[in-house]
Amino acid sequence: MVDPYALGWSFASVLMGLVALYILVDKKNRSRVSSETRSEGVERVTTITRGECRSTDGDADVIIVGAGVAGSALAHTLGKDGRRVHVIERDLTEPDRIVGELLQPGGYLKLIELGLEDCVEDIDAQRVFGYALFKDGKNTRLSYPLEKFHSDVSGRSFHNGRFIQRMREKAASLPNVRLEQGTVTSLLEENGTVKGVQYKTKDGNELTANAPLTIVCDGCFSNLRRSLCNPQVDVPSSFVGLVLENCELPYANHGHVILADPSPILFYPISSTEVRCLVDVPGKKVPSIANGEMEKYLKNMVAPQLPSEIYDSFVAAVDGGNIRTMPNRSMPADPHPTPGALLMGDAFNMRHPLTGGGMTVALSDIVVLRDLLKPLRDLNDARTLCKYLESFYTLRKPVASTINTLAGALYKVFCASPDRARKEMRQACFDYLSLGGVFSMGPVSLLSGLNPRPLSLVLHFFAVAVYGVGRLLVPFPSPSRIWIGARLISGASAIIFPIIKAEGVRQMFFPATVPAYYRAPPVSRDH
Repeated sequence: MVDPYALGWSFASVLMGLVALYILVDKKNRSRVSSETRSEGVERVTTITRGECRSTDGDADVIIVGAGVAGSALAHTLGKDGRRVHVIERDLTEPDRIVGELLQPGGYLKLIELGLEDCVEDIDAQRVFGYALFKDGKNTRLSYPLEKFHSDVSGRSFHNGRFIQRMREKAASLPNVRLEQGTVTSLLEENGTVKGVQYKTKDGNELTANAPLTIVCDGCFSNLRRSLCNPQVDVPSSFVGLVLENCELPYANHGHVILADPSPILFYPISSTEVRCLVDVPGKKVPSIANGEMEKYLKNMVAPQLPSEIYDSFVAAVDGGNIRTMPNRSMPADPHPTPGALLMGDAFNMRHPLTGGGMTVALSDIVVLRDLLKPLRDLNDARTLCKYLESFYTLRKPVASTINTLAGALYKVFCASPDRARKEMRQACFDYLSLGGVFSMGPVSLLSGLNPRPLSLVLHFFAVAVYGVGRLLVPFPSPSRIWIGARLISGASAIIFPIIKAEGVRQMFFPATVPAYYRAPPVSRDH
């Protein structure tokens, strides 16, 4: 008799071999491109030094709209490189959100690269070393592959507002960064080029600000992105947020994912005494908090599916009444390259927050943009700069598309379904990750942002599907089981391929074939 686990392993091993081959080839290609092609362009310009950047168009070199995670980190990064930065933020008081509280290890590495790692200090941030996955009374622990990194590297979870305030303070500490409270009402355009912004100050005065480059980072509710991109916003679900006091999670310093019915429930620490709970509710409507429907839903539908260690704290949090909701938005990046302007952060690209990858994508994007802008002394030639910055959209893809695709695909797999094939896929995913070794390390390294390789993601995703088919066909491959297996593969394809199409197949898997990938910085006017 053939062992279904052995069969699944054999299928998956072949796919993992392909992953290893891809990694070797990809590594060589990246090395060749970075050493030959991109360096040639950089040698043709004057590299700026701190304090050298000046603009003839206004008081700043760069205007940043929004001082959230992306805006604050970008302001500090560009300010540190000598740019004069004017940040306009609608509300400079400490934000109070129920998402943006978990920074993956890959995001923490980007924080270090940007010199912002001290922003997670003195805010009671908790170290996170992996995830625990729960399903039908069983559980498995998935650890981040951190062995090759410094002991300080791990995930971090915290109060979002505390983290943002620390980054705002760090940005504002630079003499060439001006942080101002105000509401940007529109972009100032002249002959198709963005010249700055019009905004209303805290006192109600209408002002304008000019700069050669305006970067819009005004978040998921952005009212400025419509002219800069094609926003296709989807709302697959909402999060219901609670804070559990003095709750001991089954696995300390781990995020917890409960594969519940109808969709996942998340738990992770946000301070030494608090645990965040996020209950996913599919669809665009949630039970009413005002008339008590939400309390009944949480106590009767959600609580019975939780591990016993969490149950009492969860019910106490529901009784406490501080229940909040937030729609989960996803939006693929579909920019309209516009001279004088650029989109970043949630205003530009969103994914389901299940995997906690949003801040990692934003910080990775900032590293890419910083490296592109560093050789440029002058930002005033808007059209030339716009053409050059088209490479940003390609260079960001390996990290962003991997995290975006994983978030969308994993959410659909983790949701309960009456369909037999979808049930098998969900169970196969749990069992595949429970195998350990490369079968858990590979997906977790993708999830954590430590190894953001799109092809590796696709191979692991279909390895799960093949593993599920193998379980169905052994020991007796009856016609009904074969049919379910075929539907499982078909369903897996229907989940992942539309997400890949939205991300852009060429940019995602073959970025080196996109002409913008090799675009050199414009030659300085001083030459």
